[in-house]
Amino acid sequence: MVQSEVFTFRSSNGVNDIHCHMWIPEGTILGVIQLVHGVAEYIERYEAFVAFMAEQGFLVAGDDHLGHGQSIRDDSELGWFGEENGWSYLVQDEKKLLDILREKYDGVPFVLFGHSMGSFIARTYLGWYPGDYDCCILSGTGYHAPLVCKAGKMLAQREIKAHGSKYRSKRLQNVAFGGYLKGIENPIGENDWICRDKEVVRRYDADPKCSFTPTAGLMRDMMTGLDIICRSSHMVKMDKEMPVLFIAGDADPVGNYGKGVQKTAERFRQAGMADVSVNLYPGARHEVLNELNKEEVWDDVLGWLEDVLALP
Repeated sequence: MVQSEVFTFRSSNGVNDIHCHMWIPEGTILGVIQLVHGVAEYIERYEAFVAFMAEQGFLVAGDDHLGHGQSIRDDSELGWFGEENGWSYLVQDEKKLLDILREKYDGVPFVLFGHSMGSFIARTYLGWYPGDYDCCILSGTGYHAPLVCKAGKMLAQREIKAHGSKYRSKRLQNVAFGGYLKGIENPIGENDWICRDKEVVRRYDADPKCSFTPTAGLMRDMMTGLDIICRSSHMVKMDKEMPVLFIAGDADPVGNYGKGVQKTAERFRQAGMADVSVNLYPGARHEVLNELNKEEVWDDVLGWLEDVLALP
């Protein structure tokens, strides 16, 4: 029987209360998975996966980021991290959540699991606070060249100067996500790239906590984060002995159809990371945890954790 617990903590910005959800297994806890969600979604979207992991003995916990889910104070904050330092707040909030979890469950392995933008947050964390986790799983990540990051940040800053940081810029959204439908025949909507399961896409499209246009401030902050994680000077600070698993679909445009995932994994190895694995799933799109072959992905994640953590 999996227990569910909800709690909040004060964000590192000193203003927002961060909504957290924790799934607790019955019996012995084998490890703690800290799940970091992506842009334009929220932690409860992972309930099926985390319930599976909890049934296997893993406690899973995650929060709604600033500007997401139940961590906003009003609708104007949806898709907005802050006037400044937004990316830093996101990473520091994950540190605060880790401290809360360690106080209660220290003595078991801790796993950092980041999906999409959450993988970018996780990759930032690994360079800022090396040694905090026993292993890391990066889902739906990608490679972004420094010049692309700088150009994107400059474009976002122009929109902010003209309209303010809470401006919902269709122009920025099109630049960031507009090409993701290429190669998909007969898409049912603009978010068809996230998954082959049409019901998952329909629920996403119908959910106001997912289907919003991100603010110019968010786009600036995310480009700031991407600029950080693409730098070799950041990557070499990571804990070299920590195992890392990349999971992605080879039809995911965020990871450049597998090429960006493989390139990022290779850059991890070049930075000295000793144990880097990549699982690419044929035909799968961005949200591999929700894909048509999701049970295969879940089993692979569980098997990898059992192996690298030497679980009984």
